[in-house]
Amino acid sequence: MDAGSHSISSEKSRAAAAPRPPLQEAVSRPYMPSLGLGCRNPSAKCYGDRFIPDRSAMDMDMAHYLLTEPRKDKENAAASPSKEAYRRLLAEKLLNNRTRILAFRNKPPEPENISFADAASSNLQAKPAKQRRHIPQSAERTLDAPELVDDYYLNLLDWGSNNVLSIALGDTLYLWDASSGSTSELVTIDEDSGPITSVSWAPDGRHIAVGLNSSDVQLWDTSSNRLLRTLRGVHEARVGSLAWNNSILTTGGMDGKIVNNDVRIRDHVVQTYEGHSQEVCGLKWSGSGQQLASGGNDNLLHIWDVSMASSMPSPGRNQWLHRLEDHMAAVKALAWCPFQSNLLATGGGGSDRCIKFWNTHTGACLNSVDTGSQVCALLWNKNERELLSSHGFTQNQLTLWKYPSMVKMAELTGHTSRVLFMAQSPDGCTVASAAADETLRFWNVFGAPETPKPAAKASHTGMFNSFNHIR
Repeated sequence: MDAGSHSISSEKSRAAAAPRPPLQEAVSRPYMPSLGLGCRNPSAKCYGDRFIPDRSAMDMDMAHYLLTEPRKDKENAAASPSKEAYRRLLAEKLLNNRTRILAFRNKPPEPENISFADAASSNLQAKPAKQRRHIPQSAERTLDAPELVDDYYLNLLDWGSNNVLSIALGDTLYLWDASSGSTSELVTIDEDSGPITSVSWAPDGRHIAVGLNSSDVQLWDTSSNRLLRTLRGVHEARVGSLAWNNSILTTGGMDGKIVNNDVRIRDHVVQTYEGHSQEVCGLKWSGSGQQLASGGNDNLLHIWDVSMASSMPSPGRNQWLHRLEDHMAAVKALAWCPFQSNLLATGGGGSDRCIKFWNTHTGACLNSVDTGSQVCALLWNKNERELLSSHGFTQNQLTLWKYPSMVKMAELTGHTSRVLFMAQSPDGCTVASAAADETLRFWNVFGAPETPKPAAKASHTGMFNSFNHIR
């Protein structure tokens, strides 16, 4: 069992502080860049004015000699030619042909000996260097999220395809429209059924599934704020994880069962996967919809193939494609790679702390990275080969990794407690994180996607080429 989780009963018994309106701007000190001079940083280069002499770099004795040498030349004009030649030769050897009196800190770069033809050919072959993307170190926006349940095994945050973010705060599900910044309350669950334990948007961005502590699952139409149906009797305990595959809603419960529900038909249970002995806390369908990854509190990771599912599981027959036991703690964080269909990233809890990468066709573990802290959530960048992870104690940070080298690109701090949930905007640029510190933060971590260049317009021949339109 992963350390640091809070039970639902303890959450209900916790004394409430002064009520705060949900999803309002949190009062916090805005990020201000340092106004100090760059030269105070010992690692930074300090560029002074190259036309001001630098006394510390000058040899004052040498400067005095060079200044007084012409006068001595006049005084020694009557000396014999042999003595004069000896004096000049001695000065040349000792001074090493130094003639500069003033010294400056920065020298202009030496010109390179390169021919025009070589320069032209290198410019044609060299590709323009890609500028390193700026990653803001502070959150773009911070909203209050009072009564967010601090439970590692739940999934209380999701961002729909219509750019509406859903977050469950206690017994209430709120919708935050990212386009307008408006907040609305979809539903408040009865205390006997609540709190809400999972939320997941359907692919259409209009319908949303809500898992409850009572083991029921509700389906809502957010355009009309109408409850469409309630799925009962699917599980025997709370439903902590949900995943959509077109019209199939897959549910994972504390009873260890995984159930495929076809929400279009009356008898909605169509397949059941059995393999976990404890709570299923992570569910994710692959992009193709052919494979399902599930993680549980039993430290197991299962890969299920849609062709191996059964409506009536037979005893002694394994339904899973792969049963992977490498993690040493609960497996909640799951993320399918957007650019390689059989690549899955998984994260372990507090006793494991590792991000592992799997080939789901063969079941082979491709790499394992110890992050040093509990891995709560994982998200792939849709536009670059990067992976974002959120963590618990001690830093409660978001870490951006370069794949496949797994070099840290950035660490985003601001949360004061473990970052339990993450969700990605439909365009893939912004990430929302919700933490046990009861704040919801938005990070512009993945940057804007590259816009394709517009296709060149076809040229038309004729007398009206020079006119955009005819009046």
